[in-house]
Amino acid sequence: MCRQPRSAPPCAATGLALRHDRRPRQGRRSCHSRPPGSSPATCFTVDTIWLRRLCVLFFLELDTRRVHLAGVTANPNVAWVTQQARNLLLVLEEQGRRVRLLLRDRDAKFCRSFDDVVRSQGADVVLTPVQAPNANAHAERWVRTVRAECLDWLLVVGQRHLDQVLRVYAAHYNRHRPHRALRLEPPDPAPPSIITEDHPAQVHRRDLLGGLLHEYRQAA
Repeated sequence: MCRQPRSAPPCAATGLALRHDRRPRQGRRSCHSRPPGSSPATCFTVDTIWLRRLCVLFFLELDTRRVHLAGVTANPNVAWVTQQARNLLLVLEEQGRRVRLLLRDRDAKFCRSFDDVVRSQGADVVLTPVQAPNANAHAERWVRTVRAECLDWLLVVGQRHLDQVLRVYAAHYNRHRPHRALRLEPPDPAPPSIITEDHPAQVHRRDLLGGLLHEYRQAA
């Protein structure tokens, strides 16, 4: 069902560190315990109204807090997880960014083939200590955020429904949701609009997921 019990089994967590070719924005505060451009990724479970458990794999950049939703599946086997990592690396390579560090737990899904894909890009793979979720706290915190702000308020019908909902939320999280670590800016802020006395500012609201999320923009 939509609301996850507090006693749900622990999720597999990984972390991804990225090396950015572009210069970071001024005034941004990075995590002091991680190298610049680093980011975690996590795999967590969601139950549908038909009591079918789905697995969600995502990657989270630590310095920018940007979320990369890898995919949703009912069978999170080794081949699927490895392919999702390969797809992410291709997307990042097209954007001019390369993986620097991958932080992952000791879940059986993250096997040697998964590590080999990451190491093929010249990245290091670091395993978290056993039963230490705080070692990947940023990814675990995002799981709590997406549950509290989105999944706990919806009835998930199936895999396609969950994938669509999470992609809408991830886009909202990256482009509109403020972050205290970024001085109340989103990871991908919209360019500022020019306001003059002849054209006073007007705010437009956009509802997402049936009104569950709200986005506010200044009219052009």
